[in-house]
Amino acid sequence: MDNSYIIAIDFGTAYSGYAFSLTKREAETEPRLKYWGQQVSLRTPKTPTCILFDEHGKFLSFGYEAQSVYFRTRGDEARKKFFFECFKMSLYGKVSFIASDFTWVVTVPAIWDPSAKQFMREAATQAGIAAAGKEDRLAIALEAEAASVWCMKLPADGFKTENNSEVTFEQASGTQYIVVDCGGGTIDITVHEVLEGGALKELHKASGNDFGGQTVDKKFKEFLREIFSDSLWDKYEKEHPGELQKMMYDISVIKEIDADVDISCPYNLGEMAREKQKIEKFFESLRGVSWNEGAIKISKEKVRSFFADSLNGISKSLREILKKGFTIKYILLVGGYAQSPILRQHITNQFSGQCEVLCPSHPQEAVMKGAVMFGRNPAVVASRISAFTYGVSLSHRFDESKHRADKKYTNKEGEWCDGIFCVLVRENEEVGWDKTSEHSFTPVERDQTAIIFAFYRTERKIQGLMYVDEWGVENIGSIILESPDTDTTAHTRTYLPIHTNGDTDSSTMQQKHIIIIES
Repeated sequence: MDNSYIIAIDFGTAYSGYAFSLTKREAETEPRLKYWGQQVSLRTPKTPTCILFDEHGKFLSFGYEAQSVYFRTRGDEARKKFFFECFKMSLYGKVSFIASDFTWVVTVPAIWDPSAKQFMREAATQAGIAAAGKEDRLAIALEAEAASVWCMKLPADGFKTENNSEVTFEQASGTQYIVVDCGGGTIDITVHEVLEGGALKELHKASGNDFGGQTVDKKFKEFLREIFSDSLWDKYEKEHPGELQKMMYDISVIKEIDADVDISCPYNLGEMAREKQKIEKFFESLRGVSWNEGAIKISKEKVRSFFADSLNGISKSLREILKKGFTIKYILLVGGYAQSPILRQHITNQFSGQCEVLCPSHPQEAVMKGAVMFGRNPAVVASRISAFTYGVSLSHRFDESKHRADKKYTNKEGEWCDGIFCVLVRENEEVGWDKTSEHSFTPVERDQTAIIFAFYRTERKIQGLMYVDEWGVENIGSIILESPDTDTTAHTRTYLPIHTNGDTDSSTMQQKHIIIIES
């Protein structure tokens, strides 16, 4: 892969952005960012992940511009438009360059399954990022892994702590640390050890959960529904969707504050509430909230309660890793949600007795900039841990003492047992970036000219597993190998990418499996 020019896209649930490098030099001081929001007097490294279409499905705008247009649209006119936001989680100047001049890196959550990652690859291809014959120009990177790569490039004092301690990030060989990528939809966690020379070794398979920042936003919204009643809130959502989206955007920013908050009550919500009763009465029976001259005032303690499910979910995932026996020295918090002081203080309180909790000065930029570095040098992560056991379906000589009768079939070479699960890579096995393993198989018929290899994966324990049709075993694809010359011994070789995360993306291939067919 020619990686002279790199563009990395961080397509987030709540916010998206990109970083790029236009130098052919091996090292660059820092990837460059696109800054967003000038039309709304902002300058941010990411823009809201929202898109606006007209009533005919024609694209109108994206990001801050889409928000601004939709927020200003009223009533029936708003209902004619199609405004989509946070849709990622539904998946679980001119220059003289063209798309194929770049290596494109698209980041995805570690907890996504292969089908979601494949969707991103196909979407990128349809968008013209990777043209036919140039598929190697598109790489898929795990968000937490990309952030980890960037954190390794930061100076030791390029991090902040919640207790204002003089802690620096030691990057010496043997240092073990956890990166928690706190996004809008997902929390992605990776565990790395620094190797001699600065490469990284994965110690624990990528993990995480869906307790990202939007979990907090949903709690805010549920509380507003509780204040104004289900019937009034449902009517408001239906009749004033643009105004509601503006309110929810304001709420999303509140996560960066640890104090009492005032949320400006939108005009139409206030008018609808007054039609039912005096607006102060909506707040009389609830604790932690009051009406404050046109604003909804929520106490700091109540705001913190909205974080509970998210923080507990993150803490649980971290405890599961820390009890594995690693020598973890740091927890690094990155991503847009890591800008929340409530989140950072909670993690510090929970784990500062075991390791240091650090956050880069600009946590929202870590994934994008790290993805650029990953695109330039994918071998920076020297090895990963396989999330599954991978295998291939084979036939063995039938043995009635150990094989199921229903698996028996006969050809001119004799009796065979079909569907035997042959292990290629085991779950939690360390898989090197450039590691190659070799497997030799023989056709079941002497004059066989083609062989189908069907591949499977499982999270089951291997002990006691024999067949590919047993519970917990999933087919992930197949290939056909042709061997037309049956008169002499022919060796057919193919490279099969086996991924630690179950992906089938050749740009993040971890281990090459050479299958030798002897006919």
